[in-house]
Amino acid sequence: MGTASSLVSPGEVIEDAYGGGGGEACEIPVEVKPKARLLRSSFRRGPRVIGASFKSTGSVDLEYAAEYERLRKDYEIFRVSKNNEITSMQKKEAKLDEENKRLRAELQALQKTYQKMLREKESALEAKYQAMERAATFEHDRDKVKRQFKIFRETKEKEIQDLLRAKRELEAKMQQLQAQGIQVYDPADSDSDDNRTNVTTAGAQSEYWSGGVLGSEPSMGSMMQLQQTFRGPEFAHSLIDVEGPFANVSRDDWDTAVASLLQVSPHVSQALWSNTVRCYLMHTLETQAEVDIFIKSYCPRLQKLCERLGHFYLNVSFPDDSASCYVAERRQEIERSALCILLLKSSVTSSLVEDAEEAFVKNAEARPLLLYLRAGDDASVSGPARELVEKVTAADKAGKVKVIDHSGHAEAGASLIYTQLEKVIKQELLGHEGADGGEGKDSAAEDEREEEEEEEDCSDVLWDPHDEQEQIEAYQQASRSASHLGFQKYIERLNDMVAAPPPIPPLLVSGGPGSGKSLLLSKWIELQQKNSPSTLILYHFVGRPLSPSSEPVLMIKRLTVKLLQHFWSISGLSMDPCKTLEEFPRWLERLSSRHQGNIIIIIDSIDQIQQAERHMKWLIDPLPVNVRVVVSVNVETCPQAWRLWPTLHLDPLNPKDAKAVITTESLGGDIRLTKEQEKKLERHCRSASTCNALYVTLLAKMIANTWTAWCLDRTLEQCLLCQDTVSLYRLALRVVLDVLGTDRSRRIMREMLCLVCVSHNGVSESEVMELFPDLSWPILASLLYKLQSLCVVTLGCGLIKFQHLQAREAVRLEFIEGEACSSTHRERLIQHFSQQLSRDRVTWRVADELPWLFQQQEDRAKLQRCLLNLFVSQNLYKRGHFSELLAYWQYVGKDKSSMATEYFDSLKLYEKSCESEDSMTRLANLYETLGRFLKDLGLLGQAVAPLQRSLEIRETALDPDHPSVARSLHQLAGVYVQWRKFGNAEQLYKQALEINENAYGSDHACVARELDSLALLYQKQNKYEQAEKLRKRSLKIRQKTARQNGNMYGFTLLRRRALQLEELSLGKDTADCAKTLNELGVLYYLQNNLEAAKVFLTRSLEMRQRVLGPEHPDCAQSLNNLAALHSERREYERAEELYESALDIRRRALSPDHPSLAYTVKHLAMLYKRRGKLEKAVPLYELALDIREKSFGPKHPSVATALVNLAVLYCQLKKHSEALPLYEQALKVYEDSLGRSHPRVGETLKNLAVLSYEEGDFEKAAELYKRAMEIREAEPSLVCGKAPSRHSSNGDTFSLRGPALHPNAPR
Repeated sequence: MGTASSLVSPGEVIEDAYGGGGGEACEIPVEVKPKARLLRSSFRRGPRVIGASFKSTGSVDLEYAAEYERLRKDYEIFRVSKNNEITSMQKKEAKLDEENKRLRAELQALQKTYQKMLREKESALEAKYQAMERAATFEHDRDKVKRQFKIFRETKEKEIQDLLRAKRELEAKMQQLQAQGIQVYDPADSDSDDNRTNVTTAGAQSEYWSGGVLGSEPSMGSMMQLQQTFRGPEFAHSLIDVEGPFANVSRDDWDTAVASLLQVSPHVSQALWSNTVRCYLMHTLETQAEVDIFIKSYCPRLQKLCERLGHFYLNVSFPDDSASCYVAERRQEIERSALCILLLKSSVTSSLVEDAEEAFVKNAEARPLLLYLRAGDDASVSGPARELVEKVTAADKAGKVKVIDHSGHAEAGASLIYTQLEKVIKQELLGHEGADGGEGKDSAAEDEREEEEEEEDCSDVLWDPHDEQEQIEAYQQASRSASHLGFQKYIERLNDMVAAPPPIPPLLVSGGPGSGKSLLLSKWIELQQKNSPSTLILYHFVGRPLSPSSEPVLMIKRLTVKLLQHFWSISGLSMDPCKTLEEFPRWLERLSSRHQGNIIIIIDSIDQIQQAERHMKWLIDPLPVNVRVVVSVNVETCPQAWRLWPTLHLDPLNPKDAKAVITTESLGGDIRLTKEQEKKLERHCRSASTCNALYVTLLAKMIANTWTAWCLDRTLEQCLLCQDTVSLYRLALRVVLDVLGTDRSRRIMREMLCLVCVSHNGVSESEVMELFPDLSWPILASLLYKLQSLCVVTLGCGLIKFQHLQAREAVRLEFIEGEACSSTHRERLIQHFSQQLSRDRVTWRVADELPWLFQQQEDRAKLQRCLLNLFVSQNLYKRGHFSELLAYWQYVGKDKSSMATEYFDSLKLYEKSCESEDSMTRLANLYETLGRFLKDLGLLGQAVAPLQRSLEIRETALDPDHPSVARSLHQLAGVYVQWRKFGNAEQLYKQALEINENAYGSDHACVARELDSLALLYQKQNKYEQAEKLRKRSLKIRQKTARQNGNMYGFTLLRRRALQLEELSLGKDTADCAKTLNELGVLYYLQNNLEAAKVFLTRSLEMRQRVLGPEHPDCAQSLNNLAALHSERREYERAEELYESALDIRRRALSPDHPSLAYTVKHLAMLYKRRGKLEKAVPLYELALDIREKSFGPKHPSVATALVNLAVLYCQLKKHSEALPLYEQALKVYEDSLGRSHPRVGETLKNLAVLSYEEGDFEKAAELYKRAMEIREAEPSLVCGKAPSRHSSNGDTFSLRGPALHPNAPR
């Protein structure tokens, strides 16, 4: 193989391994290592030769051994050093871990210390705040007690002085009467205008245009005259008779109270049923053309008129071919109708005769009646129609039926019907001014409406009459229920609560749904009003959740306004929702210290109020000593904090009461149950759910209203399967569906109930007719009749609503399948109301429903666009729905400032499209509304700009001296007052005062408002003398306004005086006590408590007969007042007997010219006239004329009034020749005493014109009528004048008992 050198490449040298430092410095070639391996391996393969010399190979081994040893040593040294380093690092790591643990422990300790200190700080702050709150509460309670004690002391001192003074006056008067034996008469105390000359100054609206034509009674009102539709003028005269039932009542205090109440009391028409003008049309095929034209051309105008005034208009008629199928429905609709129209020609049908007899004969005085006679070729109504007309004429004793005798085309007849109908609706039903509108006078009506809106805006109190009417109807609906359901024990408990010594917490009336809580409270309210007239009762019935009645701010505001009706000023009422909730307890405290009696506040279903526990905190605070609060709740939803109050729990009905309810209802429906059926019902009504009051009532309704499709056994079988009220309601719905004859009717019923379910407040009947164009009125009337008879729906404020929450739940379960179905129905309503929505005209229904529907659909974009329709927001704000408007904006996501910016930008955009004067006027109203809205929100800086812009527009578009400019100045001044810029506010108030004085005269209500504002401003500046002068002047104006308007809305002084008189009437039988009882009867009558009035007046009469003798003149006074009360109750026969007895006594006891004799003569004559006994009335009217001539002289205006009364009576008796000189004599007296341009002169001229026309002297009639119209046109037209009398008529309307124009005469 060769030597080792053979492994080395040529030219390379390998040094000796033993030279050069033991091999450390030798240079080893690259290939050495592998070659060395080969060498060693070759050595291992072959046997080692002993003794052989391999010097090169041995040196290599030694070299590698040394290298290995060296490397090993280096490794050991390296390993040891690294181990030492690792050990050192481990020690350091352990030391760092220990340090880290120590630092972490310290950090945790510090954190615990920090948390402890933080908790201690929070506890200290909380304790500080609690201490501050306790201190503030203590301070407030201390001031409250001091203030209450001061008011209580002052009030009691004043009452004692008033009682002592009244006692002294009564004693002095009685001594004087006993000494002289006659009654003292002061003309200034008389209640009649007959002895008062009232010359109308420039700028003041006259009140005497209420008579005017034959068949009408001239105005005889006074400052106390009642103007409600249910009061006749004669009782006002007999109440405040010359003997003086009000001798101890300050007329100034009374006038002041009435004047302030006129600002806040809403007028709810008594003639309308559920806020709807229902016009019942009775006609035949012969007059079908007039009806079709009237419905097509004129009904939209009437509907627009009623909607503008916040009411619904509805035509009701049943075709002859199907009228026999709707007997009960027709009778119900006639009862509910506000007016009835009978259109006749020659033929009649049986159904028409039935309806005409029901409306025109049996209940002729219940409502306005209109008779349209379509004459035939012979210019007269012929055939059976004539017989019906004669029946109507004979029944019309009061001359209320208005006749339209027409022989022309059907279009002209429809126009005459519309003209008269518009006049009746405005004057008699709605109490609205300007009844001369008609065809061709729309612009005038629009102008008048604008003026009324402006006048309404003048008031600082925003009120929605629909909310008040909803509450009234809710109370009436509950109180009308015939079944008491065993409530006597609960009523006694409530009475005990009222009589308990104060202070007491609110009383909680609890029970399950449908247990009868609302019924119990309404019955108790009714009893309290009868038995305790001095008690002030405020009630609020909450409807379903999310309805306006459940809005806490609206509820508290309504109760506050009700409280303020018993104050003399309302200037402190705030419109801010937060302030409204805060200030109600203060108003309650202030009134309780002044009210002479208990105050009871009743809130039904208070747990349904939104966030009730938060907004009803005032219930937890101690109540004033004479305030009682009763609230009802469901057991399941009662807040925990209220469960500690005294609780009256309504138990389920016992079997005896349940059986009585079912039996009573069945007998009413002419259903007689067998003993076996009664046992089944008795076994069924044993559980808590089946003994529920609502369940038992509904079960009784189901049995009593068993229709032909369902026999009694089937009805009972199905009812007994229902174990709760909701399931029974679902059965009732299925029953009605089965009874309906067609699938179309069933579909309409389902969809209508679904629409009612998803709406905000319900759906009106007219809206249902618009939503279902193929629906006829008889079908809708029949459907509603069935649903109402089963307690499913009711009509409230003109809207179809569910009668109970369980009925709504049954409809939801039966007909609505999920949220998608609800959304579909809401979209249908949205589409309907969106079609009605126009840019500058919005009805209250659109404003109530459309934003709420958008909110329920969670469509914020459309909701914002709807709110930015300025007229929607204006409608909500002007009706007092302040908090609702704010809630919508909060849902959209806008705060107050951004909302104001949005409104202002929208107004600027709208302003670009305004060109005409009318549009600019509406724009000014919008700017003013926005300014008032922002002022109420407290955004005074942002409120100035829109109010200034409104002022600029009105000054430019109208006139700088226009009354609307004064309105803008007044509102702008109010902002400056809140801003405490009194100098600017004073200047603006003075400018507004000057404008109103120039426009209306110095005695107008607007002038009084500016004077009050200035007085309040001076009071804030401590200028008390100037403030007192202005306040006295304002007081005189309001007294005069109260006398002219004659409204009797306020009962504060009546109740206070009644309480004083009750204390005085507790003595023995004396003449003084009898007179006190008489006065009590008068006061209770004025509170509309006729039962209590009758009791006291009867007691007074009996006591006087015992003490003074039956022939004493005081007995005649009691007889006179009792007669007036019976006349009010339409008990005319009894009233006539009492008046005749009073007249006999006074004729024997008094002189022939005594004023008391004149009063009795006048009222008896008016009663004879009302009952159609005209011949018996003539001598009494002549006697009244003779008494007045002797009392006042022949030239006094009251003598002229008596002459006119007698002349009217002669004309009704067709004695025109005897009436003519009386009219001429009356005209001369009026001209001499009142002036040739006085309104009463115009009335007399108008009567003379009609009389001359009847006598055939057409030229004289035209001359007289022209002069009468000149006097009337010369009268300044005011915004708030007096409505013409409902007895007056002109044009084509004539009394059945009075003369009528010839049919062919020019009109």
